[in-house]
Amino acid sequence: MRNNDHIPVHHVHGPNPKPMKLNRHHSVRYYVHRVHESLTTRVSKMICATFLGLLFIVGLITFILWLSLRPHRPRFHIHQFNMPGLTQNSGFENAVITFNVTARNANQNIGVNYESMDGAVFYRDQKIGYTPLLFPFYQEPKNTTEVDGELSGASLTVSSNSWSEFQSDRADGSVVFRLELISVIRFKISSWESKRHTMHANCDVGVGSDGTLLTNFKDKRCPVYFS
Repeated sequence: MRNNDHIPVHHVHGPNPKPMKLNRHHSVRYYVHRVHESLTTRVSKMICATFLGLLFIVGLITFILWLSLRPHRPRFHIHQFNMPGLTQNSGFENAVITFNVTARNANQNIGVNYESMDGAVFYRDQKIGYTPLLFPFYQEPKNTTEVDGELSGASLTVSSNSWSEFQSDRADGSVVFRLELISVIRFKISSWESKRHTMHANCDVGVGSDGTLLTNFKDKRCPVYFS
């Protein structure tokens, strides 16, 4: 006769038998938590993917615009620079400097608004002349503008000592000056304009014993920088 109080025990055969875990049914709260966690992960992944996609599109558009616009700073070349009175031993009182420079906008789709342009002449890093140049103007893309200037009288301050130094350099074969053009500009694309930039074009120029520009300086490109 069997005892009904006896609990049957199932034995697992084999080496190192381990007790079997009984599966229990999870609660409703557990499944709700798992679903909420899964939805949160999916939403986070979707937001990250959308953000990265938008970032890629903006970067691609910016790169395409840069390739199409190809922005370039204006290019300046010195063509003429003369000091005709240099042949006179004591001509500092009537000294005159004339020059011709071209400003080239090499951009394909970007215009340049020149709000001002001034010219200054330096000799051994000392300013000996200054004059305003041109009225405000807009330069179309792929356009070249000639800049002519003359310094004399009050705009050109040359002392007898400076003139003596000119004559000393002239005896050695050349007198070297530096012509600096200072401009306040804005770049323009369609109806949009950039902020103001102060641009400097530095042209090293050398004149011979007759006061005219030496061949090796003619048509030379002037370095340009912004401040």
